[in-house]
Amino acid sequence: MSYYHFAEVVHRQADKYGSRIALKYRNNETGKWLKISWREFADKVMLTAEAMAEFGIGVQENIGVYSQNMQQCLYTDYGAYANRAVPIPLYATSSPAQIDYIVNDAQIHTLFVGEQLQYNNAFKVQQKSAVLTRLVVFDSSVKLNPEDKTSVYFDDFLRLGNNTHAESTVKVRMKEASEDDLATIVYTSGTTGEPKGVMLHHSNFMKSMHIHTLRLPEVNDKDTSMCFLPLTHIFEKAWVAYCIHKGVKIAINNDPKMIQKTLPEIHPTLMCNVPRFWEKVYVGVQDKINNSPSAIRKVFLDAIETGRLYNLEYKNKGIKAPFLLESKFRFYQKTVYAMLKRVLGLERGKLFPVAGAPLSDEVNIFLQSVDIHIRYGYGLSETTATVCFYPETGFIMGSIGTIMPDVEVKIDPSNNEILVRGKTVTAGYYNKPEANAQSFTPDGWFRTGDAGRLEGEVLYFTERIKDLYKTSNGKYIAPQAIEMLLSSDKYIEQIAVIGDERKFVSALIIPNFPMVEAYANQKGIGFESREELVANPEIIRLIESRVEEHQRNLASYEKIKKFTLLAEPFTMEGKELTDTLKLRRRVIGEKYAAQIEAMYQE
Repeated sequence: MSYYHFAEVVHRQADKYGSRIALKYRNNETGKWLKISWREFADKVMLTAEAMAEFGIGVQENIGVYSQNMQQCLYTDYGAYANRAVPIPLYATSSPAQIDYIVNDAQIHTLFVGEQLQYNNAFKVQQKSAVLTRLVVFDSSVKLNPEDKTSVYFDDFLRLGNNTHAESTVKVRMKEASEDDLATIVYTSGTTGEPKGVMLHHSNFMKSMHIHTLRLPEVNDKDTSMCFLPLTHIFEKAWVAYCIHKGVKIAINNDPKMIQKTLPEIHPTLMCNVPRFWEKVYVGVQDKINNSPSAIRKVFLDAIETGRLYNLEYKNKGIKAPFLLESKFRFYQKTVYAMLKRVLGLERGKLFPVAGAPLSDEVNIFLQSVDIHIRYGYGLSETTATVCFYPETGFIMGSIGTIMPDVEVKIDPSNNEILVRGKTVTAGYYNKPEANAQSFTPDGWFRTGDAGRLEGEVLYFTERIKDLYKTSNGKYIAPQAIEMLLSSDKYIEQIAVIGDERKFVSALIIPNFPMVEAYANQKGIGFESREELVANPEIIRLIESRVEEHQRNLASYEKIKKFTLLAEPFTMEGKELTDTLKLRRRVIGEKYAAQIEAMYQE
């Protein structure tokens, strides 16, 4: 389908598909999935657009969307596009301080909010804000503050535009829409400083739609995609846009904690996700295998090895597999792999894009071996998501994929930084001229802040340059690489590697408490609290053995020499994690300074 602006796409698809299902969302009270046709989707988008026009939202005006995933988020985004307005997503977990920063930076007068938590936080900001003047509330069950005289529920908001003047205004704006219009501003998480607003124009998205169509010909309008990652995340935002572009049915998971329940209800063929999701799948399956009777364990292990040989040593390399291997693989495909995927709700799975953080080869190989076809890749908000990802076959384990068509990548010889140039790359950061000067080379290459190497069209990720540690002995340490080695261990939930300007590497580790508690019960280790558990010498020895096992191939100076077990996890609420679940190393260093210093006492 050819178009030049997102103002058109939903209406084009409605003309093509009519009563076919476009969206599904779950009523959490009844547990039933409700359906929305393409025609209904387009009608809601137009009603939203007309209400925005009547509300006085102007061309290229910034509006905010502060909500968990809901169908109303899509009505708002595409209604804004029809008005040539700029919807700016805010994470549903954002604090009032984070909301206030973005509202002021982007001059947001109108903020669309999801449920009670988002409304309460937004109203608190509005009461003190000289910029934010009104809220539109998606969830009709939200109780408004008695002092609130300006907020309106979304259903009431839609009725505002039911007039010919608003309709005419929107139609004129749609005809005047240009690919040069600003489409959205995506605020980075701010791991090392204040968030920056990444400006993405419609031309960036149009190019992204085109190159993904070239690289993903197998995606079509018979597919169903589970919308699981926050729509604030550029990965999910761009993926959902691509699904709409291809006529894919989208099932909206509005509560991340419900994903294990909703996947078997929807049986998606597509779903983009971050590595942590798949690491948990890997740990869960490994634990089941290890606790199975010997005969069953042998069958599982043989199925995994058979899948590894077939998928990675033959199919991926374009070599025909021997008859006996293929026969075994087809048998396991109908039994072991089918059973595993059925439990996960992924038995219809076609492909699963994975990005957002490093993925260990161990987890990647396992997933490919059990016939779960992830397509590992790399991208940033500044590049409209994808820079590269695995082709269907011919991918190289250890890499982050093959460069996308029409995207240029090169490596800065001075520090191995990955540089990107092309039509999917942002024009710059909103209101940040100094950041723009630092982030682009004089000839227009975007500095990703990531180190890597390029072999032909295949890209390899090394480390976040700002995360690189230099020990007091002058050795460079890549903390993410070490953390990735341990992230797939069933007894380790989170880890933060310490080492900058230190004489050796140490770590703060949060155990996987359900697994560690089960181990303690099995060994007869008594405990009354998690604090007591992490202080137990036997538990410390257990984690020590796991750390040693995973880092046996590291150089001596890279190995964790000491660690401290923590009883509380790193969280977004505690500020140790960004909204995209990346470690805020400075915050962790400050918050756990005493524990860190204790590890370096003689």
